[in-house]
Amino acid sequence: MFRQGILITKANGKVEPFDYRKLEKSLKKSGASLPLVQKIAAKVEQEIHEGASTSLIYQRAHRLLSETEKHSAARYSLRRALLGLGPTGFPFEKFVGKIFKAKGFQVLNDQIVKGNCAEHEIDVIAWNEKKLLMAELKFHNQIGEKTDLKVALYVKARFDDLLEQYFDYGRRRQLDEGWLITNTKFSQSAISYGLCAKVAMIGWSYPVKGNLQELIESTHLHPITCLTTLGISEKQNLLQNGVVLCQEVKADAGPLKFIGLNDEKIKMVRDEATLLCE
Repeated sequence: MFRQGILITKANGKVEPFDYRKLEKSLKKSGASLPLVQKIAAKVEQEIHEGASTSLIYQRAHRLLSETEKHSAARYSLRRALLGLGPTGFPFEKFVGKIFKAKGFQVLNDQIVKGNCAEHEIDVIAWNEKKLLMAELKFHNQIGEKTDLKVALYVKARFDDLLEQYFDYGRRRQLDEGWLITNTKFSQSAISYGLCAKVAMIGWSYPVKGNLQELIESTHLHPITCLTTLGISEKQNLLQNGVVLCQEVKADAGPLKFIGLNDEKIKMVRDEATLLCE
């Protein structure tokens, strides 16, 4: 089953051997049945050529999965669907705010707060009875881009300037935690610094427990950009109208009607959203 010596090109330009088991593992996370996963992985393995990009491999696997299980294809596309929350990154800020709300926090986006030395624009502020959190978000438009050390350094400096201040969120209180959240990955130097400087960092696959992928899947808050039944322009129209979650169109057909979808298309979209949110 396994072809030996086929080299593929990653998003960052590096070359590595094709790993059948890695593809199979990523397909399993979509929730697809094991026989379907193995069938797709085997077909993709037979079709790839020397130097094929990981993007091409993903596209082929996604297309095959979509032909059989659209809701599984939507889950499989999650990492790339997050890129669709651009190009500005404002929908990503709103999306992260929704995750905090699902975790029991009250949330505000894009707030100006006064530090000891300067004012700071904070992307997400979340609080409950126990904690006050402030999060700086770093959005990337390319899957191979990483949040690097200099970002971790300036985020740490920003939160250090806020530590001794008092804020009125829920009650008069000080900041408990400052978070750095990205839609892609961190460089190794950023991770090392974050561990040493005690900066809470959340990204794709980092940390091992409680990473962005796990937060999305545990709350069932998949972005609208996951849906295979919507075109790119339709997704952008929804984002521009403040709709970022699959759950929102599952609960209410209004936004889909507003962007001009017919009843048949609306049913297809909502059926897929319902399966995805289960």
